[in-house]
Amino acid sequence: MNTTHTRSAWTEVATGTPEGRVFAALASPVRREVLRLLRERGPRPVAELAGHFDMARPSFSEHLRVLRECGLVSENKVGRQRFYELEAAPLFEVQEWLHPYERFWRDKLSALRTVLDEMEDEKS
Repeated sequence: MNTTHTRSAWTEVATGTPEGRVFAALASPVRREVLRLLRERGPRPVAELAGHFDMARPSFSEHLRVLRECGLVSENKVGRQRFYELEAAPLFEVQEWLHPYERFWRDKLSALRTVLDEMEDEKS
């Protein structure tokens, strides 16, 4: 993984909109998998999360930093361990942004269904 490229790309997006930062964070399959793990299993210590990925600890820590900085996860220290927890509120904002596109495609598919039904009726 080219961490120089990752950091410069993140720095560029970090000054953008909150939605832009969330989209940039979600662009990484590693970060999406971290979110999935936290969604399914609840708060997890860093060592357990890192164990799911074949990468150096500093690289994994960089992924956690990106998720923290855009508000998708929170970090809590319990003794000597750091636990990460999913914070889903930024995903709601992204969902709100995506909603008109979902409606667009739903309308397109509905129109296609109508055309196909009409074609079927003409064959009968």
